[in-house]
Amino acid sequence: QKLAKREGGAIDRSQDIARLQEFYKFYREKNNVVKLREEEMTLRESAAHTGNLGELERKTLKRKRVFATLKVLRSVLEQLSAEIPEELKRVMESDVAMTEDLVAYNIIPLDAPSTTNAIETLPEVRAAISALSYFRGLPELPADYPLPATRRADIFDFLHYVFGFQKDNVSNQREHVAHLLANEQSQLSILEETEPKLHEAAVDNVYKKSLDNYIKWCDYLCLQPVWSSFDAVSKEKKLLFVSLYFLIWGEAANIRFLPECLCYIFHHMAREMDDKLKQRSAQQANSCLSTDGGSSFLDQVIAPLYEVVAAEAGNNDNGRAPHSSWRNYDDFNEYFWSPRSFELSWPWRKNSSFFQRPKPRTKILLQTSGSKRRGKTSFVEHRTFLHIYHSFHRLWIFLVMMFQGLTIIAFNNGHFNSNTLREVLSLGPTFVVMKFIESVLDIVMMYGAYSTTRRLALSRIFLRFLWFTAASVFISFLYVKALQEQNQADSFVYRLYVIVIVIYAGFQFFLSMLMRIPACHRMTNQCDRWPLIRFLKWMRQERYYVGRGMYERTSDFFKYMIFWLVILSAKFSFAYFLQIKPLVKPTRDIVEEDNLTYSWHDFVSKNNHNALTVASLWAPVVAIYLLDIYVFYTIISAVWGFLLGARDRLGEIRSLEAVHRLFEQFPSAFMDHLHAPLPNRTSNRLSNQVVEKNKVDAAHFAPFWNEIIKNLREEDYITYLEMELLSMPKNSWKLPLVQWPLFLLASKIFIARDIAVDSKESSQDELWERICRDDYMKYAVEECFYSIKYILTEILDGEGRMWVERVYEDIEASIKKRTILVDFQMNKLSLVISRVTALMGMLRESETADSEKGAIKAVQDLYDVVRYDVLSVNMRENYDTWNILAKARAEGRLFSKLKWPRDADLKGQVKRLFSLITIKDSASNVPRNLEARRRLQFFTNSLFMDMPTAKPVREMMPFSVFTPYYSEIVLYSLSELQKKNEDGISILFYLQKIFPDEWKNFLARIGRDESALESELLDSSNDILELRFWASYRGQTLARTVRGMMYYRKALVLQSYLERLGSADVEAAVSSSDVTDTQGFEFSPEARAQADLKFTYVVTCQIYGKQKEEQKPEAADIAMLMQRNEALRVAFIDEVETLKDGKVHKEFYSKLVKADVNGKDMEIYSIKLPGNPKLGEGKPENQNHAIIFTRGNAVQTIDMNQDNYFEEALKMRNLLEEFRRDHGIRPPTILGVREHVFTGSVSSLASFMSNQETSFVTLGQRVLANPLKVRMHYGHPDVFDRVFHITRGGISKASRVINISEDIYSGFNSTLRQGNVTHHEYIQVGKGRDVGLNQIALFEGKVAGGNGEQVLSRDIYRLGQLFDFFRMMSFYFTTVGFYFCTMLTVLTVYIFLYGKTYLALSGVGEQIAVRARITDNTALSAALNTQFLLQIGVFTAIPMILGFILEQGFLRAFVSFITMQFQLCSVFFTFSLGTRTHYFGRTILHGGARYQATGRGFVVRHIKFSENYRLYSRSHFVKGLEVVLLLVVYLAYGYNEGGALSYILLSVSSWFMAISWLFAPYLFNPSGFEWQKTVEDFREWTNWLLYRGGIGVKGAESWEAWWDEELAHIRTFSGRIMETLLSLRFFIFQYGIVYKLNLQKNDTSLTVYGLSWVVLAVLILLFKVFTFSQKVSVNFQLLLRFIQGVSFLMALAGLAVAVACTSLSVPDIFACILAFVPTGWGIISIAAAWKPLMKRLGLWKSIRSLARLYDAGMGMVILIPIALFSWFPFVSTFQTRLMFNQAFSRGLEISLILAGNNPNTGI
Repeated sequence: QKLAKREGGAIDRSQDIARLQEFYKFYREKNNVVKLREEEMTLRESAAHTGNLGELERKTLKRKRVFATLKVLRSVLEQLSAEIPEELKRVMESDVAMTEDLVAYNIIPLDAPSTTNAIETLPEVRAAISALSYFRGLPELPADYPLPATRRADIFDFLHYVFGFQKDNVSNQREHVAHLLANEQSQLSILEETEPKLHEAAVDNVYKKSLDNYIKWCDYLCLQPVWSSFDAVSKEKKLLFVSLYFLIWGEAANIRFLPECLCYIFHHMAREMDDKLKQRSAQQANSCLSTDGGSSFLDQVIAPLYEVVAAEAGNNDNGRAPHSSWRNYDDFNEYFWSPRSFELSWPWRKNSSFFQRPKPRTKILLQTSGSKRRGKTSFVEHRTFLHIYHSFHRLWIFLVMMFQGLTIIAFNNGHFNSNTLREVLSLGPTFVVMKFIESVLDIVMMYGAYSTTRRLALSRIFLRFLWFTAASVFISFLYVKALQEQNQADSFVYRLYVIVIVIYAGFQFFLSMLMRIPACHRMTNQCDRWPLIRFLKWMRQERYYVGRGMYERTSDFFKYMIFWLVILSAKFSFAYFLQIKPLVKPTRDIVEEDNLTYSWHDFVSKNNHNALTVASLWAPVVAIYLLDIYVFYTIISAVWGFLLGARDRLGEIRSLEAVHRLFEQFPSAFMDHLHAPLPNRTSNRLSNQVVEKNKVDAAHFAPFWNEIIKNLREEDYITYLEMELLSMPKNSWKLPLVQWPLFLLASKIFIARDIAVDSKESSQDELWERICRDDYMKYAVEECFYSIKYILTEILDGEGRMWVERVYEDIEASIKKRTILVDFQMNKLSLVISRVTALMGMLRESETADSEKGAIKAVQDLYDVVRYDVLSVNMRENYDTWNILAKARAEGRLFSKLKWPRDADLKGQVKRLFSLITIKDSASNVPRNLEARRRLQFFTNSLFMDMPTAKPVREMMPFSVFTPYYSEIVLYSLSELQKKNEDGISILFYLQKIFPDEWKNFLARIGRDESALESELLDSSNDILELRFWASYRGQTLARTVRGMMYYRKALVLQSYLERLGSADVEAAVSSSDVTDTQGFEFSPEARAQADLKFTYVVTCQIYGKQKEEQKPEAADIAMLMQRNEALRVAFIDEVETLKDGKVHKEFYSKLVKADVNGKDMEIYSIKLPGNPKLGEGKPENQNHAIIFTRGNAVQTIDMNQDNYFEEALKMRNLLEEFRRDHGIRPPTILGVREHVFTGSVSSLASFMSNQETSFVTLGQRVLANPLKVRMHYGHPDVFDRVFHITRGGISKASRVINISEDIYSGFNSTLRQGNVTHHEYIQVGKGRDVGLNQIALFEGKVAGGNGEQVLSRDIYRLGQLFDFFRMMSFYFTTVGFYFCTMLTVLTVYIFLYGKTYLALSGVGEQIAVRARITDNTALSAALNTQFLLQIGVFTAIPMILGFILEQGFLRAFVSFITMQFQLCSVFFTFSLGTRTHYFGRTILHGGARYQATGRGFVVRHIKFSENYRLYSRSHFVKGLEVVLLLVVYLAYGYNEGGALSYILLSVSSWFMAISWLFAPYLFNPSGFEWQKTVEDFREWTNWLLYRGGIGVKGAESWEAWWDEELAHIRTFSGRIMETLLSLRFFIFQYGIVYKLNLQKNDTSLTVYGLSWVVLAVLILLFKVFTFSQKVSVNFQLLLRFIQGVSFLMALAGLAVAVACTSLSVPDIFACILAFVPTGWGIISIAAAWKPLMKRLGLWKSIRSLARLYDAGMGMVILIPIALFSWFPFVSTFQTRLMFNQAFSRGLEISLILAGNNPNTGI
């Protein structure tokens, strides 16, 4: 054609088809297709037994490529012509049958039966597939229904046709259901049959699990399920119901978040299906029929729901709108908890108010849109702190009543008489009034949901309100009346009051205790049909669909009750004796003081017994009373957690020495726990069989241990030598003893030799006893003895063998006669060892003529040494033998021919013996790498912990691992690794410094010299790739996570491969050589198939499609990960643009891909979505779209910054067995797993974060799970009961903003839906954490903001209401209560300091102190002590310290803790306190919580001053300076009898907090005190401060833009009011200080205060004159300058005159600054809150100028000390040494020394 084109001729197209057909035949013949397939099959069948694994892979690849080409040719031919010759057609069809693995499939090739994938040969899979096939009685499908030629029709085809599900959804769920059924069958341990049949029990189990939520929903709504009787449903019908449910779920997209809505859809569709089943031929369902006559479930059922959910989500103004103004996922779902939902009818009644879409919100924020909309359902998330009282009212009522009771007793001097009792009975009114407040809140909090909430729920709220209104009035009236009649001896009213209180309290107590007994709970549930019982239960607790039956086993209840009784006893003893009692006398004295003179104009303290003074005394004590319960919880839970950990045997192996000492016990412990049980293993217990049992254990343990060691080498943690030393021999039956790894036996032979040589005087028994003191020395001696005999016997024959046997018989005879020291010259042992060494040295080389000669010579030398030097036995006894040997030696026949060792086993023994007798150095520090040590220590320790016995791989639970990914780093590129920061430090340089040993091991692995430069690696693309992986495996990258998670598959393949032994006789099995031979285990088809059936890994890369389109490097890296890991699946959302009615329309698809043979993506499933799936929070939406591609009974949620280890993967099947273990009244639904934070070595900050996190994920969660029963899900490595969760809304919640901490809601949801969350510590998963202060602050801000949102959520409210009292307290103090107590800790400091400031400025403090010496009282000391102890965080460090002690030992724990103190961890934790307080409080007041992408890289750069200022200005600096201000005012005006010491004691903790908040960001900043950097930072900060904002200018560029961003969270009217109220505190300073000036003498009139405002106004006017915008006055430059000059001179003159002529002193001027600075800030804060109003009044620019001045001032206050410290070079050096990893410190030093040259040459 090209020729024709060139010559200008016409191209003849008539022969194209014929030529293509010819080419098809030619291509087949050329590649010999049939033979190609046969060769591959032959090889595949022998793959497990031959070394031809590489050949097999090549054949498979070639065959796949050939068939891929044929497939393309075939599709082209079919497109071009419908008439294909019959013969060619047949050939093509046979080719189709052979291209099965080119037809995309996920795990089980259902649409293309495979001959190469062994998964289809598994009996359980065959049984599952046959069970799903079309059964008799199922309506016939139309003749034109498209079916692949490779399979028959099944029930999924029927459902596909009837309801119009998408083809790929049907394929996906067909495999999903088959997978569930096959695994359920395999777990039943049913004996294999020739034609496998699915067992009824397997179907039943899947059916009950899958439809459990539907059955409960029907029960709750008193509905009849679609079947009349559960038992009457046939097996086929059950499969139909399960398949229908999963098809609905698989295509429901965002509606999967509404589990009860899915129940509603299933209920109606199952009924429809029942109707269709009665007909002869299949007909399409009415509910899914579209207008064009087709059938589409997506368009007709899901799309209407999606559209209304999307409309509501679109109305939330990107999360800024109040939660109460739009319906979230929970609102939609809870609509289906009511019988009213049936108003929606079926098919949908789309004109129902449920489908009513809201009008889009108006952009003007102050104007509320009066659009008609449907209200919330059953709960409204109003933004208020009152939720904390509303959700946990029982706790607050209890605390208030206890405080009241203790105070009454204290004020009665501890006497308990009738008078005290009468006062204590005032608790009655307190209780009912607080219950009344709660009932008022019930009404207020439901505002916005009245129209849609069930009438019954509303009537309950109002009934309770009426009841508690009446009760509070009645009880209060009775009590007041009783008080009035207290003088009468037997008052009727008093007795009536007591009776009422006793009856009510008794009834409540009796009911509470009764409900703790599970049997009573069940009984009341059965009595629900009785109206009275139902009414009482309903009045007591609202009945929701969730949260029913949330009781625990009685024994569990008593456990956590005792736990809390201990805490409460300690708390109330502390409160009574150290807080309340000491304040009684001072309070009485202050109340009785009457003629106090105030130094200011007093408004409020006349005739009210000095109420404010009393309040300032009691306020800090009350605050501490409310929060110290958390401190006691922390201490007691830490102790309990420590004891639990010790009981679980954690930390028993915490050093290499312990690993060495206990190694003998590892094989049997491994076999007991991690190996599938073997028959006959434990039966042979006779003494002579103990060695055999140990040998069996060791032989089975060895391949697993060696694989662990091999993986440590592949990960570059150990050297090749260490790998050899750590590896364990196969322990075949050639030697009659257990062979241990060389690292245990190294150098032992030489020590034994020296002992033997020194034992001339000793007896044989003494010698042996000395050797046996060290077990491993004994083993080394025995092994050498038997190995030498075995090797010599194998390589010699004839006379040679006779000699060996003779010598060994003599030795054994001497041992028996105990004459070994007489018969053998022990001092000649060195000669024997040297000769054996020489022989082994020869034998381990490859066979050549020279080496054979050398070996013969070595044997002859050995013979001579033994014959003439060592032996002293009487040779006459065996004269003939020795004669023959002597003759043979003399004639040169002896040893003339050797059988060179060719057998792998023998070679291994030779090599091992050589090592054993040549290694002279002790291996007690092997491995050297700390991470390798930690991993081996943890793994070996876990072998002795309590865990379920492992089932064989075939019978284990299947599971998936699920990782959401957005756009983080997948794999570092070379340019990223080489890119230098401003110090000339690159990531690669940094990693080499931090991991020097791993870098050397990496170079050795790729065959480079360990001193090789990086530049040398760049000449090989393979080495570059390896380098990229090496660096990525040390960062927080997706590549690291994928490698870690794929270890699960590797472990399962190995376990499955080694379980081929099955139930064969163990001894026979071990004696055969291939049992523990793991060579090529990864290529065993059966083992791979079994592993694939049990394990699936899905990474959901949300924007992978977009990344591919834009050719982003991340897409190429993800594709490479798929190619390297065949079992890895990637799910993503694909956006496709289509033209519809002339408009561009976006369609969204959920896709699953894997790598194909050509390295391209192979699309497995593509399921169309009803619209953009991201309606809520990104991560849960990303998880939800892809969860349909997961498989199995369990799913492990893994973040993309996690890691896993091969040795931990071996324990996964044990962990999964926990689902079947007894963990309480309900089976577990989430298994909590321990984490190891691997980023601790990066810097001191990273280690603080790592230690804090480790303490929480180990000790903290241990206690939450047992005894407290309130462990939730905290993200990361927890394992979910998959079917339980996917049928109940998924593994996270996704509503915008309210579910910002999406993970924890799955724990809430699980608990509310009668789940059970446990925690297990014998298995661990790696986890990365943020490593720089800014990253940590953003992360903590995100978590604290998320907790602020949780306070408002319905989940917290329901759990707070429905838990029993003690469990509710556990729940409160471990979720939102922790953040509330943190905030209260900070507020206590404020309350204390403002109280002190009030006493100082009002002058009351001094008078009271002088008169009554009141300040010197223990209560205040107690208050202060607790305050600053809390402040420093000593108590919160207790869990960390105890965790250290448990897992590291006391000494190492002590050193670690002291080191942390030196590294200023207290500063860091105090700083974190501020972060949490700020974000938690601000979120509840204003909202604004959002997902923070913290960037998970290595922080090796210096953070600029302005960047830190922007991040921490409002959260820390402003608050820190406020504390400083309060402390300065107290110092200046307060009265301290004890002088300076007293002030220091009172204020040290507050100063510490303030300084930590102001300077921590700079203390923990790399090169934070380097002079050059400080100068640059100052320049950059001033540019930022003075740069004018504008449209499109970001906050990082301009102060003005940043300030606007900082105020963006204040949006609502209530928010503005709250900000205004909070800002009023700043005005107290001016009011107090102006009356303290020398100027005003003793004048306390309001005139003084008024004049101070005049002065302030003048100052602001002057400021305005000096900052007047010059742009306006171009023509008045001179005049403006003149006015400014005159103003300045007048101001100076006025000040001078005032000082000279009045009593104004210089200190007064400073006092005025102290007074006016906070007032100015108060004005700015209030003005900022009312920004729209200020703009209208035209004051905004002035306010902004003033605010800029304040920010400049604050910045300078912080910058000046930093600049001063930067003057001294040693400060910077000291900071670097202290704050960063030692290795990195060296790196920094190098970069400083080589500042002229580049420190990173070669990068």
